[in-house]
Amino acid sequence: MLTPVLASLLPLLLLCRISICQYSSDQCSWKGSGLTHEGHARDVEQVYLRCSQGSLEWLYPTGAIIVNLRPNMVSPAAARLSVCIKPSADSRGTNIYLDRNGKLRLLLREQDQAQGKVQCFSIQEGALFIEAVPHMDISRRITAFQYELVSDRLGPEAHTAGAPCQPCSDAEMLLAVCTNDFVARGSIKKVEQEEEHTTVTVELSRLYRQKVQVFVSGGVRVRSWTGRIKMPLQCGVRAGEGEFLFTGTVRFGEAWMSCAPRYKDFLRLYDEAQQHGTNPCHVDTD
Repeated sequence: MLTPVLASLLPLLLLCRISICQYSSDQCSWKGSGLTHEGHARDVEQVYLRCSQGSLEWLYPTGAIIVNLRPNMVSPAAARLSVCIKPSADSRGTNIYLDRNGKLRLLLREQDQAQGKVQCFSIQEGALFIEAVPHMDISRRITAFQYELVSDRLGPEAHTAGAPCQPCSDAEMLLAVCTNDFVARGSIKKVEQEEEHTTVTVELSRLYRQKVQVFVSGGVRVRSWTGRIKMPLQCGVRAGEGEFLFTGTVRFGEAWMSCAPRYKDFLRLYDEAQQHGTNPCHVDTD
């Protein structure tokens, strides 16, 4: 038989258990439910995410949440980061705004989220204000997206399909080899023009680095790799003969091209920089 004290605590324990099932969070990802806010539709909850990448899921959105994306680092470089978010295909139920000192700017409407387009903005532009859209029915709705913090060296637009196509300078080329998510030597096998971007199929003879596995090995006894690299549609890339040095970033598991000089041009540039002692890092060119 329960004691009077335990009996009085039982409803509270059950309520806590229900709340935990509907809300979970760590420093990288957050998952919550508007069902815990029934009767408090005007409440605004603060969410803090401090990792370089993660995700958010908000089931049955009600009211609003403010998502503060703050890297867990104290450095001037943190102020030069951009945030990129990619909504899931079934994301709906909210409008997403940028909130800077109480001023809102619409980033994604509810009906646009299902397209899954990547949206990027400077971390200085503020937090994400996610507001539930009222619905009369009780069908299941969920707002869900992945996020990544990326370098702002080229500006937020450099991480979207609408990024400008500008040839890399010599200095940018040398720096890309040292800092990009992937660096590889190989040839272009196929170029496909898709609706919003170009996909380049490549075959690699040398893989210097890949942060995430976007290139697949041809086998233990075969020193070759294949993969697909995306580029903005307006770049007008075409298949070319010879070898290239491919460098770029990985965004939400997809490879995006940064600099892609012909390998012989990179060798000339690298040798000149080595003679002058201006190479930012060593590359095994043998």
